[in-house]
Amino acid sequence: MKYIVTTSKTVDHAVKDLQESVKRHGFGVLHIHNLQETMKKKGVEFGNECQILEICNPHQAKKVLEDDMDLNMALPCRISVYSSEGQTKIGTLKASEMLSVLSQSEGLHEVAVEVERNIKEMIDEAR
Repeated sequence: MKYIVTTSKTVDHAVKDLQESVKRHGFGVLHIHNLQETMKKKGVEFGNECQILEICNPHQAKKVLEDDMDLNMALPCRISVYSSEGQTKIGTLKASEMLSVLSQSEGLHEVAVEVERNIKEMIDEAR
């Protein structure tokens, strides 16, 4: 259900490259959550870097929402760039597998497969 790659880049460098890849694929970055900074502001020390990019392709999102508005709870897509055991990793949940749990719609499955393919390419390019 997960797609995770390891990179030799720093978290910040991988995030920068990922943002560029997201744009090239016709998606937009809606927000970047810096988990480590957020936790620190709340008084919680957390050793691992973790930046979570919320991304969206509005055309694909429209197809999903027109088929099943309840699926707004599964949007936008997320890609995480984080440190773990001394390595930088980039990962996401596979859209096709996640959606198969939420809907049996064949049309939505096709959208999920296409989105998943794009996200994997983005991750691989940022690697």
